[in-house]
Amino acid sequence: MKLATRLQTIKPSATLAQSARAKAMAAAGVDVVSLVAGEPDFETPEFIKDAGIAAIRGGFTKYTLTAGTPELRAAICEKLETENGLKYRPEQVLASTGAKHSVYNLFQALLDPGDEVIIFAPYWVSYPDIVRMAEGTPIIVETREEDGFMPDPGAVKRALSPRTRAVLINSPGNPSGAVLPAAALRAIAEVVRNSDCLLVTDDIYEKLLYVPEPFVNIANVAPDLFERTVVINGVSKAFSMTGWRLGYAAGPQALINAMVLVQDQSTSNTSSITQKAATAALKGPKSALTQMLAEFRARRGICISELNSIEGVHCRPPDGAFYAFPRVHELVGRKYKGRALTGSMQIADILLQDFHLAVVPGLPFGAEGFLRMSFAASRQAIEEGIKRLRKFVAALS
Repeated sequence: MKLATRLQTIKPSATLAQSARAKAMAAAGVDVVSLVAGEPDFETPEFIKDAGIAAIRGGFTKYTLTAGTPELRAAICEKLETENGLKYRPEQVLASTGAKHSVYNLFQALLDPGDEVIIFAPYWVSYPDIVRMAEGTPIIVETREEDGFMPDPGAVKRALSPRTRAVLINSPGNPSGAVLPAAALRAIAEVVRNSDCLLVTDDIYEKLLYVPEPFVNIANVAPDLFERTVVINGVSKAFSMTGWRLGYAAGPQALINAMVLVQDQSTSNTSSITQKAATAALKGPKSALTQMLAEFRARRGICISELNSIEGVHCRPPDGAFYAFPRVHELVGRKYKGRALTGSMQIADILLQDFHLAVVPGLPFGAEGFLRMSFAASRQAIEEGIKRLRKFVAALS
């Protein structure tokens, strides 16, 4: 069977693929420690569950407006104004099936073949392929660990072209955990101010911060670019609602209308039940988030300390999200069972097959020589996982 040509450049999600392998091994009885998943290991707060159950029992199980219920969109607008200082009308908001779906809708609505989107590496694995699926061209701008993964404004300027339609910012970032401070965002804004490209800010990890400075995005530091900015967010990370699937986008009315049109003819509305639960999450207490963040902070400390005690491994403390991103390029070239290590893909494969530790290689994130290790796992799992990594390094010659 002949398949669409555009799929030839699309790769499966590395995080989902590695997670599936680990789950298959565990189902077969293997004692696998998985530090792969990009989701909190905490329960969804009870009051949010109760809102979903009430929606079911109350018969709120039918179609809604494609863009989401008026109640949910109003709650999103209230959240964006009170917590982020950004004022939107409900008709400027689209609720979708996760933040990934919001990004997909955006680029399907925005891009023509050959249009370019600037993406900073390391990047979330899905960004380049979502751009390619819209027949766009991802333009990768490298960042460096020694610079805290901060984008170089000069590199951004060099990457801009007449075909640049968007610059995509993810802070706190997956996989690096880097948080772009106001000064870095202002520098990006200064470079793009005289262009007409869109600024896309993926804020899904905004609540997971380990630095004292409050969260800001590019619309906060460059209000003159507000009309050219799209905010992507959702309830998955902050409220431990990954499986509920609710993300949203807020931005210019014409673009949101176009995104609604895309969603009209693909998924229609996201789950009516989830919309009720998400409304409760946005309007309800945040005590569960406070407790979750405190535990993540403690796990982060354990993870970074233990990783940096392994010879040949170096890990910069992440400022946000829940990922450690250790650099392991010093291990490349050393031998395991007589074979020279060639890169992060091989290292991750050996760790899973021989040491039953699941991590994600850095290469699919645009960062060869790194591994992504989630500390959204129990302290016991983190400690055991790093113990297995230590055994692997000790086995090298």
